Amino acid sequence: MRAKNLTPSKGVFLVILAGVLWSTVGVAVKSMEEANAFQILFYRSFSLSIYLGLICFVFFNNMLFLMAKNFPSYFLGGLFLFCAYLGGIYSLQHTSAANALILFACAPIITAFLGPYFLAEKVFFSTIVSIILAFCGVLIMVWSDFGNSNFKGNLAGLVSAFGFALFTLNLRYNKKIEMIPSVFASGIIGTSITSFIIFISGMNFFIPKNDFFISISMGVFQVGSGLVLYTIGSRVLASTQLTILSLGEVFLGPLWVWIAIGEEVNINTIVGGSMILIAVIYSAYCENYNMNV
Repeated sequence: MRAKNLTPSKGVFLVILAGVLWSTVGVAVKSMEEANAFQILFYRSFSLSIYLGLICFVFFNNMLFLMAKNFPSYFLGGLFLFCAYLGGIYSLQHTSAANALILFACAPIITAFLGPYFLAEKVFFSTIVSIILAFCGVLIMVWSDFGNSNFKGNLAGLVSAFGFALFTLNLRYNKKIEMIPSVFASGIIGTSITSFIIFISGMNFFIPKNDFFISISMGVFQVGSGLVLYTIGSRVLASTQLTILSLGEVFLGPLWVWIAIGEEVNINTIVGGSMILIAVIYSAYCENYNMNV
């Protein structure tokens, strides 16, 4: 799925749109009736696999050859992405949402440190400013909610941030080949591992219809489509820029929950979220400027 004439400005738009799609996860999860995290992840990964599998076979005539030729890159990308998913879910279950959110927001910082080493990508001063501004925004958002600290939960949140950072670096390292199949691989890995966990733990695969349809739609529209857009955008944007631009998810998540469910949004969320939004806009502006100088 090679996007012709993909410019940095179009890439910025696609990655920001990916963050918008991912930001709906809060509404989806809060609308569940009974399904637990592993059941949600199983059906989300299952629908993601089918959705991405169809996209790959429709757009790539040589899909099997492509998978065989680039298997290490696709497998690593899929594994990193699954670690990001699993770490995020475990973190939210075993530590405070505030702690988890802070750790998730470390992804751009991790990418900024690793990008120059693995990819020889230059980190602009404006990028560092965007990271600091966004991270301060996250701190303000969760300032009054720190607590319920748990070492394993915090470690899982850090694993999630590392997983997403490494997935992004893998995309950029392999930017000359088609990397959408790596998202398909993450769905296969996720389905296999979560089904095994559900089976050995004695959990039930059957969940209410409402939870089933929400989980399936998350795999297609929320995660699947978002990752397709993010992967396409990764062809023309630096790794650190990608993770900063996708932070719109952190700002918009509480907003959608407030609109759809009526959950209260406090002043910290508004102020901190505004700082994240400014950081994303500033980063998008500077990306276009850096590409044109």
